[in-house]
Amino acid sequence: MTFDSAVAYRLHERVALRPEPFGALAYHYGNRRLNFLRAPELVALVESLDSYDSVRDAFDAADIDPGRWPSFEKALASLAASDFLVAEGIDP
Repeated sequence: MTFDSAVAYRLHERVALRPEPFGALAYHYGNRRLNFLRAPELVALVESLDSYDSVRDAFDAADIDPGRWPSFEKALASLAASDFLVAEGIDP
């Protein structure tokens, strides 16, 4: 499945975020993978995804410079490919 910013995503129920000075550590208890979220803005975006109808809506609401959106979208796509994020309506 490819990442689609027009779709709603949420953090996988088996993923925990631990705040860190650089952003957060994300640990997936299902596949035992660890990811570094290297920007506090990315952490806030990931935590807010389930409040919006699409990733694009989350970007629009976030206080993130639009010039940084492509790198954030790439990070979200990587998180989705690693099952840290799941598309709404799809069981993890």
